[in-house]
Amino acid sequence: MPQRILLFAPLIALLLSACAFAAPEPPTPTPPDVVELMLTTQPGSGLIPTALPPEVVHTADLDYLLLSNIYARVAPSVVSLEIVTTSSTTQRAAGFIYDDQGHIITGAHVVSAAREVRVTFHDGYIATAEIIGIDSFSDLAVLRVTAAGARLRPVTFGDSNLLLVGQRAIILGNPFGLVNSMTTGIISGVGRRLPSAELIDTTTIRGFQNPSIIQVDASISGGNSGGPLLNSDGVVIGVVTAIQTETGAFEGVGFAVPSNTVQRVAPRLIQTGSVAYAWLGVNSIREENGLTLTGLAEPLNLPVDEGVLVTTITLGSPAAQAGLRGGNRLVSVWGRDVCAGGDIIVAIDGQYLADMTALLTYLLIDTLPGDTIVLTIIRDDQTLNVPVTLGTRPTAGEQAISECE
Repeated sequence: MPQRILLFAPLIALLLSACAFAAPEPPTPTPPDVVELMLTTQPGSGLIPTALPPEVVHTADLDYLLLSNIYARVAPSVVSLEIVTTSSTTQRAAGFIYDDQGHIITGAHVVSAAREVRVTFHDGYIATAEIIGIDSFSDLAVLRVTAAGARLRPVTFGDSNLLLVGQRAIILGNPFGLVNSMTTGIISGVGRRLPSAELIDTTTIRGFQNPSIIQVDASISGGNSGGPLLNSDGVVIGVVTAIQTETGAFEGVGFAVPSNTVQRVAPRLIQTGSVAYAWLGVNSIREENGLTLTGLAEPLNLPVDEGVLVTTITLGSPAAQAGLRGGNRLVSVWGRDVCAGGDIIVAIDGQYLADMTALLTYLLIDTLPGDTIVLTIIRDDQTLNVPVTLGTRPTAGEQAISECE
């Protein structure tokens, strides 16, 4: 409709000048050559649309050309998994080639109950895989197959610490058994936490949390589990792990394990078949719905608004042996019961902590079992430095000490 705007512009200018007002600048005319690209006149037919020239279409399709290029480059590195479980059911998932030695990355939950795993390569070749190692905490597993070198095309990894919300998210996998499929979206969030242990109640988690999880809105189904999450460079920035849903179907919230976790865990699984994690043994509230320390500082009259409010201490844990204290009274905050009065951890080894995710991430990345750390805590009106020798994380949750129950 630009022509109509241009037609009325002189009349509007005339009316405004008659009223002694300065006339606004008229709209910039649509270049005649652009109009001619969109419309043409034929006798008796008026204006009818015509096809745009190839260069215009090509420019509009550059995003899709990028996706096609990424698919062509990365799809040969993605494999389809057929898992026969110990109960003789068959499930499908995805994985991708990690190195030229035949190692394949997938999700721990994908193969944890596997009796046999069959791998189908991009070209249709099928091989039986050996499970080398499983790490349920990070939800990562490593398989190994014997295949010709030409089929072993390892992916390239990117730095997941550099991800920003809004960046492109690309997933390759096998939804509903439809192999070599691509879905796209954006990075919806970073630094999410997923529980690797059962929730005790709606506010407290007793168990272990996998921090730094990536949230995406790209469509995910069971066949995508274990497949790669890519960025616009076509490099792996994560491994598809889970969705959040109330119906069992994808509702726009999916999660992926960050690539930096893969690069830390995979070599250990290849070398030893398992991963040992440092263990502290403190428990805190779920930091959501106003229950972050920032949201609790005013209602609980806390001296700081960043850090980790300790609610319970796990019995026999390094934290318990070091004398850390959990809460001792229940307080209702924002409609939730909070076990208050415990230590507030504000720093670890001199690095200030914003929240529980920061604490977990530090323990995960920067410590090993047997390391001694120094926690800076606020207890009542005192600031204390407490040395703690970290243990090895147990395979199952232990009993927590709580004075609030």
